[in-house]
Amino acid sequence: MSIAPLVDGSRARSGTTRALRRILSFPVAIAGALSVLAVLTVRDRFDDPDMWWHLRTGQVIWNGHHIPTTDLFSYTTHHHAWVPHEWLSQVLIYGAYRLGGYTGLMVWLCVFASALAIAGYLLCSQYSGNAKVGFLGGALVWFFSTMVLAVRPQVIGYLLLEVELLLLCLGRKRNPRWFYGLPVLFAVWVNCHASFFFGLIVLGVFVGCAFLDYEIGSLAAEQWTAAERKSLVIAACASCAAVFVNPVGWRQVLYPVNTLFHQRIVVTMVDEWKPLPLNDPRGIALLAILAFIGLYVIAQREARIYVHEVVLLAMGAWLGLSHKRLVIVFGILAAMVVTRLLAKSWKGYDAEHDRPAANAVLLALAVVVVLAAFPSRKNLMMQVEQRSPVKAVDYVKAHHLAGNMMNSFTNGGYLIWALPEHPVFVDGRADVYEWTGVLPQVAEWATAESNPNTLLNEYDVSFCLLERGTQIANEMALLPDWKQVYQDDQSVIFVRQVSAAQP
Repeated sequence: MSIAPLVDGSRARSGTTRALRRILSFPVAIAGALSVLAVLTVRDRFDDPDMWWHLRTGQVIWNGHHIPTTDLFSYTTHHHAWVPHEWLSQVLIYGAYRLGGYTGLMVWLCVFASALAIAGYLLCSQYSGNAKVGFLGGALVWFFSTMVLAVRPQVIGYLLLEVELLLLCLGRKRNPRWFYGLPVLFAVWVNCHASFFFGLIVLGVFVGCAFLDYEIGSLAAEQWTAAERKSLVIAACASCAAVFVNPVGWRQVLYPVNTLFHQRIVVTMVDEWKPLPLNDPRGIALLAILAFIGLYVIAQREARIYVHEVVLLAMGAWLGLSHKRLVIVFGILAAMVVTRLLAKSWKGYDAEHDRPAANAVLLALAVVVVLAAFPSRKNLMMQVEQRSPVKAVDYVKAHHLAGNMMNSFTNGGYLIWALPEHPVFVDGRADVYEWTGVLPQVAEWATAESNPNTLLNEYDVSFCLLERGTQIANEMALLPDWKQVYQDDQSVIFVRQVSAAQP
């Protein structure tokens, strides 16, 4: 009797056992736990005001097979040039909607929110060399990401930042060939989100520090090998070229610079661009982490902090404190440093001593919690109705209101999606409205700093769909030329009673 079948059967069973142990491993269980955190965080965050114009843009690209480079949704900008710096992410968002409607969009958000935390865990595990401590890194990334989690391209952008850092880590620790994934990454990233520009700066920091070799107290720099430096420089040059693979060339490459340094109204008026309050939990955590790193390096004589870490932490802290929507950048960078410093404080993960049964229970529990927490379609529709002018839009359609529409900044995105037959006055695409001078006009009008009729007459506005209870809505109720025709818990509609030509 031949023993070959027995040997083959034994090998097959052994291979199956190894595969099961990998699936039911501690790192996979940690990924499941992070997914639970992500889903519980985003289940009530479906209706972000900017989600709707991203969705509409994705629909235009999907159906028209063309990437728009001028404004299509507002009558006030007169088709001004527009930088489609997130077009690829917008197509992915619309693709999710096309496949599953509101449920598909929530699946998109849960998947990318989970991926953001899990990628943070993988990055910190590789960078620190300790998969157990890496869980702390994933948790930190999740915590700081709670400021930005929504159905918006920025989630993809920050995920790609983690992928970049992971490629740099793998290229340094395993094989320099990992660096050659960077140009492909940047070719995708530049079309997904403007955070690619910060990715280029991070890459430049690593390139510069790769040539340094010194130690001053606890501050150190380790020179990379000649082969590593060569591969990194080639990959960096190719990455700089790759960002020009976009619909509008250099304008898209420089768009992030324009946002931070030339769109002054956007970064001062829009709430998410304002400085991070130090009494915010994430502000407190940011300062606490910086203090911990400084004190740890001072207290532990053998501890070292590297030049590239100091530079990245400084940039991340500046971005996070200056603009609260960017605090996630600090979270990703700080998680790497904290987990590396603590890598030796906890015994590392040993696959031979893993407990598949316990991990299986944790994974099963994670699946149950995710399925139970996932919102129903009815719940998603309720979230939209509670935060968007759904009923007001129904009124406009039912009563066939005609002419130019004035709308609030917050509701503009939803109106682009739900009321496409009426171009908006303004919406969350604050950049194009600042370039055309509309944004300062709206800011002055919304705070009633001048006669509201002045702007309404200039743009020949026929009706206004505004947020109920706002200052300008209260002012409009006092104007003799305007009549309130509709009101609900979210919105109020005013219709002009005289022609725009009359004073």
